[in-house]
Amino acid sequence: MSSTNRTVVVTGVGATTPLGGDTASTWEGLLAGRSGVRLLEEDWAADLPVRIAARIAVEPGTVIPRPHARKLDRSAQFALIAAREAWADAGFTARAGEDPTVDPDRLGAVVASGIGGVTTLLDQHDVLREKGVRKVSPHTVPMLMPNGPAANVGLEVGARAGVHTPVSACASGAEAIGYAIEMIRTGRADVVIAGGTEAAIHPLPIVAFGNMMAMSKNNEDPQGASRPYDTDRNGFVMGEGAGIVVLESADHAARRGARVYAEAVGQGISADAHHITQPEPSGNGIAHALQNLVDSTELKPAEIVHVNAHATSTPQGDVAELKALRKVFGHDVDHMAISATKSMTGHLLGGAGGVETVATVLALYHRLAPPTINLDSLDPEADGDIVRGEPRPLPAGTIAALNDSFGFGGHNVVLAFRTV
Repeated sequence: MSSTNRTVVVTGVGATTPLGGDTASTWEGLLAGRSGVRLLEEDWAADLPVRIAARIAVEPGTVIPRPHARKLDRSAQFALIAAREAWADAGFTARAGEDPTVDPDRLGAVVASGIGGVTTLLDQHDVLREKGVRKVSPHTVPMLMPNGPAANVGLEVGARAGVHTPVSACASGAEAIGYAIEMIRTGRADVVIAGGTEAAIHPLPIVAFGNMMAMSKNNEDPQGASRPYDTDRNGFVMGEGAGIVVLESADHAARRGARVYAEAVGQGISADAHHITQPEPSGNGIAHALQNLVDSTELKPAEIVHVNAHATSTPQGDVAELKALRKVFGHDVDHMAISATKSMTGHLLGGAGGVETVATVLALYHRLAPPTINLDSLDPEADGDIVRGEPRPLPAGTIAALNDSFGFGGHNVVLAFRTV
């Protein structure tokens, strides 16, 4: 079957995050305004300038049997846990070919990671140096490959229409979901399982980001360290975890009687062409992505009532994003409830777009926007309606929401979802 411009819907969600080991506990934590940031307890963290991170709430070893887990990098473990939840949540009872409602040749998987199996790579290098060649795991290569999470998720569900891994730094998870939308819209697949994962809480990445002055060093107050839009924000806090969604053509979902969370309207993509790590300060690159989204879809700016912002808690990035929204949408921004969920989860790098897509879809489904925490003193340049304190009810009728993701290298990805 080949067709174009098919309607795409979200039928399943899955997550494992610093707020909870599944979607329900993660969503509850977001609505409660609970921080997942903690002081690192490992011995290697004791002398680091940055000693805080948002560790996963439920260790994957309690979910995945040890013999299987030993063959998977931590990022792949997270992806597999979230994918299993999303697959079951979508109503599938077995892998494609065994479940009669999904054809494996019409099923795809797109799972991204910004850094891939970095902990496997670094840990196995230590093994080689300290214990010798015979102790290096024979599973090292498939564990460290950036496409390892996607490959394992594809194997889990039996995807044969294509398994893909976008790597675009912190925009990777969102780009994966955008790619999946296009796979369905253009007729390559009927169902795609997609999202992002990351597991980079390790001394080298932490020190490297810290030396770039990109991370908060507020070790004395871990839960208050990630503070988007606050005048005292001083960098992001690294998080870990995964967020996965199941996307389907609307016709396919209707044929099997699936529950639909939202329509996946489309994506807007651009690049800053400005700096390898710094955002373009005027927000022009982001604005181009937003405008591309509007121009390539039937999305009406007046429909957009919620934005899950990228908002990492860096001085430049938070403001540039709001400038871009104002540049494209003007006064319509005044009725957009803006949530910065990284204030609670930390920044999951390549996993952020996946987790925040889950949050965006649930915000529409439950018509409730999560709060931004730690916002004690609003930056006067933060020109937008930031949700603070309590969750914000969203209006009735047909409404839409955006999920923004941006990454080192100048990658900009904006996803749009709408109620059905």
